[in-house]
Amino acid sequence: MHLILILLSLAFAIICQRVSFPDSGTWAQRWQRSLIGLILPPLMLLMTAVAVIWMGPVGQMLGRPTGWLGYGLAWGLCGWALILGLILTVRGWISILQVRSYRQIEVNQMTVRLLENPVLFCAQIGFWHPELVVSQGLLKTLTPDQQQAVFVHEQAHHYYRDTFWFFGLGWCRRLTAWLPYTEPIWQELLLLRELRADRRASQQIDPLLLAETLLLMVRQPVAVSEENCAAFSCTAPANRITERIEALLSDDDSQSFESDPPINSWNWSLLVFVFLPLITVPFHHHC
Repeated sequence: MHLILILLSLAFAIICQRVSFPDSGTWAQRWQRSLIGLILPPLMLLMTAVAVIWMGPVGQMLGRPTGWLGYGLAWGLCGWALILGLILTVRGWISILQVRSYRQIEVNQMTVRLLENPVLFCAQIGFWHPELVVSQGLLKTLTPDQQQAVFVHEQAHHYYRDTFWFFGLGWCRRLTAWLPYTEPIWQELLLLRELRADRRASQQIDPLLLAETLLLMVRQPVAVSEENCAAFSCTAPANRITERIEALLSDDDSQSFESDPPINSWNWSLLVFVFLPLITVPFHHHC
């Protein structure tokens, strides 16, 4: 019976992902639906695992016997979630230590870490207090105005604490990477993260300059971990770059994260279903 409960939770998680998949709407609406689609499935599965572990492997539930298979799967899921979290934390901490080994320099009245590499690269790396890393190639290739455009974009990532929040979201993504809609939702969140930073940067920098700089940097994409790194340009599908350019060149203010209320109670009410597995606990009886 425990195995059936886990399978039902898995089916419900997939359905919620499909319903939450943001195929239309404003940026704010897409952002909220994407968050729900990424967060709800792992929480649902983990809560089911907690309920199964709480009930134990011996007994009956709704007249059907329970067994060790579902119980073992529940422990395996919880163990994998813990191990995955530790792995991501250690990797993130190693990247921070590596960044701190780079020498600090002053650029445009900002303190940055210099990456001695000819590629064009600029990113916030860390958790709650990330550090700005700039490559030598970027400083030699881009003009001071273009450099300022990149820095303002990265300051927007720092303002929204993207490196911290996407570390947690990255854990959710890797925990349910085997679900069919996890990767598309993750890519959608990455795109919306960049659109949000672009929109904030465009309030201080000429959007055309920002778009031109983005086109220059996508010619040399750099593959980085996206859990604790918010890079101005990295390996990304072409449609993500195209939508960013079109948004920068557009004067449509309706496509904004401020166009809707910051929290849509109807969307977030779906998280109530996360606690449904706990309701099954009283129906379990020890023999």
